[in-house]
Amino acid sequence: MKTDLTLKQLRDAIAERSANGHRAYEEAGDELDFGKVKCFGEGLSTRDKVEKMRQLNAELTDYQTDLKELEAIATTRKRAQELDTEFNKPSGGMVQPDGKGEKRPEFKNIGRLLFESGVLGQEGKRVRLDVDAGKALLGVELKTDFFTSSGWAPESLRAPGYVPSPTRPIAVIDHLPIYPTSQNSVKYMLESTLTNNAAEKAEGGAAGESALALTETTDEVEEVSTFIPTSRVQLEDVALAEAYLTNRINFLVRQRLDYQILQGNGSTPNLLGTVSVASINTQAKSTDTGPDAIYKAFDLIRVNGFTEPSVLFSNPADWQDIRLLRTADGIYIFGNPADAGPLRIWGVPVVQTTSAVANTMVTGDYANFAYVAMRRGVEVEMSSGYTDYFVKGKLAVLASLRCAVVHTRVKAFCTVTGM
Repeated sequence: MKTDLTLKQLRDAIAERSANGHRAYEEAGDELDFGKVKCFGEGLSTRDKVEKMRQLNAELTDYQTDLKELEAIATTRKRAQELDTEFNKPSGGMVQPDGKGEKRPEFKNIGRLLFESGVLGQEGKRVRLDVDAGKALLGVELKTDFFTSSGWAPESLRAPGYVPSPTRPIAVIDHLPIYPTSQNSVKYMLESTLTNNAAEKAEGGAAGESALALTETTDEVEEVSTFIPTSRVQLEDVALAEAYLTNRINFLVRQRLDYQILQGNGSTPNLLGTVSVASINTQAKSTDTGPDAIYKAFDLIRVNGFTEPSVLFSNPADWQDIRLLRTADGIYIFGNPADAGPLRIWGVPVVQTTSAVANTMVTGDYANFAYVAMRRGVEVEMSSGYTDYFVKGKLAVLASLRCAVVHTRVKAFCTVTGM
């Protein structure tokens, strides 16, 4: 213990110092200008105020440590009182007289009889406890310690459920519309030519000739699938096994689709991901700062695609470089380290995902000019018809879906390279 404060005093001190620290950061502002801080008193230099802040943090650390220790002691004391009450309450033990004279029955358990007999220290002796009325013979051989190693091993129950492995969460597909399709490919007419020669003309003059052309475009429906072998015994003996396998294999298929939406190369059976769509915009970072390169990518979407980007997909390592940007005097541009920080840049939501490869961000108007055409959602099936599974009592749990990823306006998308 580093302080002599009581539990209540510690809590009051923590609350007071936390409020002072919060007030100091508010007065310093986003630029962390400690020259503006007044809560530590007048006439202090910036260096003195920073030192005050460090002392405040050190005190809070000590107080928090002591608070945890005192709370643990208080919890232990409360539990000891509960156990004492439980130990001393009447129980269905043997009848024991309560002293000389009139005898009245009092129920005591074996533990109390041993403690009150005063013979616990007589190792290796057979102890006889005599009581009038009904005599109780308590034979105790104390030749071997009755410990876990020689007595009952304690039961240990396993916690319900499971702890999942660390894996990439599904993040991309949530930003695209999903429409059903009944075909094995998605065909649509793309306006490939639009030449506008509309202009003012003099009386009797010729009107300007404009041009329109449509091109049939096709995106193939592809299948994404996987299977996991299991046994009939496993499914019969563990009630949660079937639900676990169903949920996880469903996730595995959707996780792969999530990746293909951005990175699929379009070569059958791969889906056509954004980075492989021909003629989308691209913006190199070069000597620009990260935010400048991202803004220029957004501007290409506005100028060439005549729309607004709806989301920016970034690898966490690339967004780290943006989040940690600082001014020349060390001020964090995207917020103080104590703040959560905005997951937006230039007003556009940012999604951190490893579906976006390092050094290349992907952006576009996914809300209006991209969608997933779902031929069949995820289906989970079980069969023993795979190789020799039938005779071995095994099952193949198969999950699959069929869909196409469609980008209807290619200039509504852009990659930012060199990040």
